[in-house]
Amino acid sequence: MIKEIVHKKWFKGLLFGILALFILFFCFYLSIYFGAFGKLPDKKELSKLTQAEATQVLDKNGRLIGKYFIYDRQPITFEAIPQHVLDALLATEDVRFYEHDGVDNTSLLRVFFKTILLRDKSAGGGSTITLQLAKNLFGRKDYRVFGTVINKLKESFIAKRIEDIYSKKEILTLYLNTVPFPDNTYGIESAAQKFFSKPTHELSLPEAAVLIGSLKANHSYNPRLFPERSQRRRDVVLKQMAKYEYISEARVQQIITKPIALDYQYFNHDLGIAPYFREAVKKDAITKILDYKKSDGSAYDIYKDGLIIHTTLDVRMQSMAEASMKEHMQILQQEYEISYGNDAPWQTNEKLLQTTLTHLDAYQKLKSLGLSKQQIEDSLSIKKDIEVFEWKGNKKKKFSSLDSMQHYLKFLNTGMIAIDPNTGAVMGYIGGIDYRYFKYDHVSQSKRQVGSTFKPFVYTAAIENGMKPCSYFSTKEIIYTNLDNWTPKNAGDNDDPYINYTLEKALSTSVNTIAVKVLNEVGIPIVVDQVKKLGITDSLAQEPAMALGTDGIKIKDLAGAYASYVNEGKAVKPYYISKIEDKNGNLIATFEPDHVIEPAYSPYTRQVLLEMMKSTVEEGTAKRIRTKYDLDNDIAGKTGTTQDNKDGWFVGITPKLVVVTWVGNDNYGIGFKTTTLGQGANTALPIFAKLYQKMSKEPDFNPITTSKFELPDEKVKNDLDCNPEKRDHLLKRIFGKKKKKRRFGKE
Repeated sequence: MIKEIVHKKWFKGLLFGILALFILFFCFYLSIYFGAFGKLPDKKELSKLTQAEATQVLDKNGRLIGKYFIYDRQPITFEAIPQHVLDALLATEDVRFYEHDGVDNTSLLRVFFKTILLRDKSAGGGSTITLQLAKNLFGRKDYRVFGTVINKLKESFIAKRIEDIYSKKEILTLYLNTVPFPDNTYGIESAAQKFFSKPTHELSLPEAAVLIGSLKANHSYNPRLFPERSQRRRDVVLKQMAKYEYISEARVQQIITKPIALDYQYFNHDLGIAPYFREAVKKDAITKILDYKKSDGSAYDIYKDGLIIHTTLDVRMQSMAEASMKEHMQILQQEYEISYGNDAPWQTNEKLLQTTLTHLDAYQKLKSLGLSKQQIEDSLSIKKDIEVFEWKGNKKKKFSSLDSMQHYLKFLNTGMIAIDPNTGAVMGYIGGIDYRYFKYDHVSQSKRQVGSTFKPFVYTAAIENGMKPCSYFSTKEIIYTNLDNWTPKNAGDNDDPYINYTLEKALSTSVNTIAVKVLNEVGIPIVVDQVKKLGITDSLAQEPAMALGTDGIKIKDLAGAYASYVNEGKAVKPYYISKIEDKNGNLIATFEPDHVIEPAYSPYTRQVLLEMMKSTVEEGTAKRIRTKYDLDNDIAGKTGTTQDNKDGWFVGITPKLVVVTWVGNDNYGIGFKTTTLGQGANTALPIFAKLYQKMSKEPDFNPITTSKFELPDEKVKNDLDCNPEKRDHLLKRIFGKKKKKRRFGKE
């Protein structure tokens, strides 16, 4: 019977067909092995595996505050991986890891018989950790019809080669350093930092189970997006660990009753702590690293080379500064909108709206295509669902581009920098109210009129060039006939024409008329030269109005100049980066503070100006630091408010910290409606005051908040010991009623 079947034609055909299929499969197998579907990495290539690594940005105390990356990955060593992380991984992904050579034939047979033939979905998969590693390292290509088979075979070849080269410990380390976790995160270290704000070696068992559990489907089991689903997956991981006796059942029961506790930290560009600072550091680092090369002579890449950038920022101070800014700005914004009521310029000023519209990028792009004004406006009027910024929480709204323009026109913005006045190290940095919606950095990019914060420079030049601190100047307005009858005016209570103030009183109460008179007496060239010595190199408009701060100066440059008053007369240049290391912690470069070597003025002048600015806080325009915010620290300062209340400023000076804050609308056509609301003491000062309140409650900041100003020399005290004001005598009041006329530059 068998002989008859063997000799049958159809049987011979069947055997021939099977043999042909076997030969065909064998050729197919060899074609993959020899690279017909893409060259397989050889052992030499596999022995030199490199992956793009994220550059870490650390604060002054070594805390991770940000990253620059294409792939968010931070490799660690095997020794930094806790045993319970490894146990969770093996129990869940590859319990026979130490028994196979990259391909687990036993598991493959189980998958074939149970999953494919018996349709038992609980049988699990046949993929090993090494196979997954091969996939993570080299990815998969779309081969269409036989894509899955080709990719699986390629991965099996690579996996076996990996097992030949690396030890099991090394494979586990490579896997955990490359495997994708939720939120576009690669590697266990980056995942631990992102989801739990801690390094891998500090992960608890429940935290490890959450992260390992997410590997099955990193979106579906994302603990930030789907906490309940992630918790169920965590519990599966724990039960697997108990099943294979890595932990006890009692331990499982103890954990599964508790919810997941995330401590999520954003490391993407727009979110997280100090986004404006991180952007400034990135620009600075890219420039600095150009001067250094790797050992092979190639250039460093901050997106791929896993550099470690140490910055000067104090993340605790930064957190307090951001909280202070948000507390103040949302209240100020509300008061600002209420003050305008139904007459808000972002709603009713057609000229302003049209000007703003024509400057939109979208408008210019459509205009370049030849569209008419009406066609452009029609196009920009199309509404769509977008998320918009609101202080009480971002909202989804159906907005057109025109709606969006009008919405963002109303927002006040801010800038703040806090520096160590002895070095220029930037310890706090706020470039705006929200980096996601307002990319423009008001610390490093913006040049706004500085208002009365310029006046100390005028008075510095005056004292340095021999003017006595107790020199009296009348508050009376002067008409300068050679300047088109320009007449500087005073704000507030400084409008009595018969009062004369000393320089200290004039500066502390910010009298405009006297600032111009002092400038007139000292001379514009001398003041300009003094300002240059303070490190401000911007071109200044050499005209009398400069005494009132009509020039635009960057916040960081203003801070560097003011630092001189507590740094032996030497200005500093604010800097962000202290050193850069490679991914292994080897030093690439250190960066020293960029000091102005020579003092900009004498110790006498410095002490006089510091005493004057102490008076600003004690009894002048910044006295609410004492009366409203109850701060009794050693603080000097200067407020500033520009014309039409467009800009509000405050410079806070303490022995160990100088802080500059600015508030205003990005559109220079919109100011505050009233000086009461728009003055620097009301807009900018509170950010400093709230920050200093928070710092004063923290013992760690005592070296800053409890520091004391030096006592002034006896000569300084004597020279300032005079009546701060005096009234004109009777005859002068009678015969001096008319507004005085004068040519600026001449008496």
